Amino acid sequence: MTAAPEPEELPESSLLSHLLELRDRLLRALLATFVIAVPCLLFANRLFTWLAAPLLERLPEGSKLIATSVVAPFMTPFKLALLAAIFLAMPVILYQVWAFVAPGLYRHERRFALPLFVSSVLLFYAGAAFAYYVVFPLIFAFFVSTTPAGVQMMTDITQYLDFVVLLFFAFGLAFEIPVATVLLVRTGLVSREALGRHRGYVLLGIFIVAAFLTPPDAVSQTMMALPMYVLYEIGLLLSRVLVPKSA
Repeated sequence: MTAAPEPEELPESSLLSHLLELRDRLLRALLATFVIAVPCLLFANRLFTWLAAPLLERLPEGSKLIATSVVAPFMTPFKLALLAAIFLAMPVILYQVWAFVAPGLYRHERRFALPLFVSSVLLFYAGAAFAYYVVFPLIFAFFVSTTPAGVQMMTDITQYLDFVVLLFFAFGLAFEIPVATVLLVRTGLVSREALGRHRGYVLLGIFIVAAFLTPPDAVSQTMMALPMYVLYEIGLLLSRVLVPKSA
């Protein structure tokens, strides 16, 4: 008579298949990042020139960025190229994450999670674009205009890269407000009605956050806070569409 299989064999087999799938997903994400990194590395210097344009255009004529380290002229564009590859490959990376976790979700959970997943990626890119095309010109013009007389602004390329990457992520995350709003309502942590009633506190909080993310002037602070508040209202509207009244 054939012996019955050990109870542990099925869980171990399932765990092994999940680990193999996770490995395949990670390899695909790494491959996509590597493929995108090749042209980024080939054009690393041009990529840095594009990134530095918002500051260079506002410096006095003849001013340039500087490198205070021997390896900085090579390592800083190299670092930027790798970060750009990860940034551009993010849809592929996140798709691999989604493909790994989606089979474990119920059908109604997939219908809810997929739009949030796609919108979160698009909103993060929108926040980064907003930072480059709107915020950078404002803050660099402000910083250059406040340079004391007799002082020449000479920005190190490594410090500049660290500064703008931090702002990219800050504004990318700030633009996730609609997704965060919908998740708060969906999980039941905060009711839709409570979020609507406390708009004044939310608006105050947004202006405080904008004050930290922009130069200390009312114009740039308002230009940052208003889109964030609009995104908050969009999040409330989406919560009515995506989250049932009973949720």
